[in-house]
Amino acid sequence: MRTHLPVSARCLPLLYLLVALLAGCSTLGPTETVKGPVALNKAIAETPENQLLDVWIELFDPGELPEDEEDAAGLSMDIREAEARFIPEQLRATMETTGYWGAVRVVPQDITGSELLVDGTIIASDGEELVLQIRAYDATGLQWFERVYEQELIEGVYKARNLLRNAPTEDVFQSLYNTIANDLAEFRRTLTERQVTTIRQVAELRFAADLSPEAFADDLQQDDKERYSVAHYPAANDPMYQRVLAIRERDYLLIDTLNGHIDNFCREMESPYNEWRKARSEEAAALRKLEREAMTRKVLGIAAILGAIALEAGNNGNYSSTILRDTLVLGGAYAIKTGFDKDSETDIHRDAIIELDESFSSEARPLVVEVEGETHELTGSAEAQYAEWRALLKRIYVSETGFAGS
Repeated sequence: MRTHLPVSARCLPLLYLLVALLAGCSTLGPTETVKGPVALNKAIAETPENQLLDVWIELFDPGELPEDEEDAAGLSMDIREAEARFIPEQLRATMETTGYWGAVRVVPQDITGSELLVDGTIIASDGEELVLQIRAYDATGLQWFERVYEQELIEGVYKARNLLRNAPTEDVFQSLYNTIANDLAEFRRTLTERQVTTIRQVAELRFAADLSPEAFADDLQQDDKERYSVAHYPAANDPMYQRVLAIRERDYLLIDTLNGHIDNFCREMESPYNEWRKARSEEAAALRKLEREAMTRKVLGIAAILGAIALEAGNNGNYSSTILRDTLVLGGAYAIKTGFDKDSETDIHRDAIIELDESFSSEARPLVVEVEGETHELTGSAEAQYAEWRALLKRIYVSETGFAGS
């Protein structure tokens, strides 16, 4: 005898599957789709200096290229590595003009001492679509948000820009950067003056504790959620703490030097990068058009041949039917052939995209910079370079105070 499960029980496997799918889809955070122009919100009144939070935007994670070969055509990790520097700089320049923040800097990954830290991963970037995963944390460890921002350009936007007499100079994805900046400013407006003061104090103490854990680690405390708070704030006239703040200013100078090199790199990169995005977008649009035409020709050719077969089946030796049949067969065969010819043209466009990629990659190689008398490459060695700089700061602190740094 067959046992009939209640509907709720039969639906459980589907429910579990749905929950699993939703869980998988939510790992990147909620998605905000940017459509149409988005204006940048700017402060209408000047914010007191002691209420301005400094922002550090980490060099982005370049992410991974699409697994599908056609989607990945013309893309490369060389370009992604360049974008991982270019995109944070675009966001920095955007946030800097809003009036909501103190100093906005681009920094290497995994450094301590920020008041507000923004990091990101490039999920997709191909000249037509930009998808970024953005996370923001303040010095206390509070996550402001984690969201995915995506914007897809209207086909032909690059060509339209070229036709304008006064073409816009802003980035084609500026609305996406504006949206991120607006969301950060919106969260900032929810903070009280006391919360902002605490964030700034914790940032100072975290820098001090990183410089000299024995001297300052006890000034901070962490709860079970790894959130920081001030256990004890040093007196304003504490000479050891004053030295820490002076060394912190030297740290800012080094970061500003790195920012100058990143800014120079992005300005040199901007022209070839925009040309690459424009050309790849146009090549991809042409590729899609050719694929549609090729498919249409093949379908029409097959339909013509099938029509000829149907005529043959119903033909009773009629001369005109025979001529029509032969015409359909020849026409169908020709349509299919031209469809495959179109396929070979798409290969040419794919090759053009890859050639553009190789050309761009050769122009966007990292700059070699000189810092503290030593030469370094911005990419790959930036984190190591900054780690060496922090080690030097600790040695400076020890030499000035005689207090062991670690």
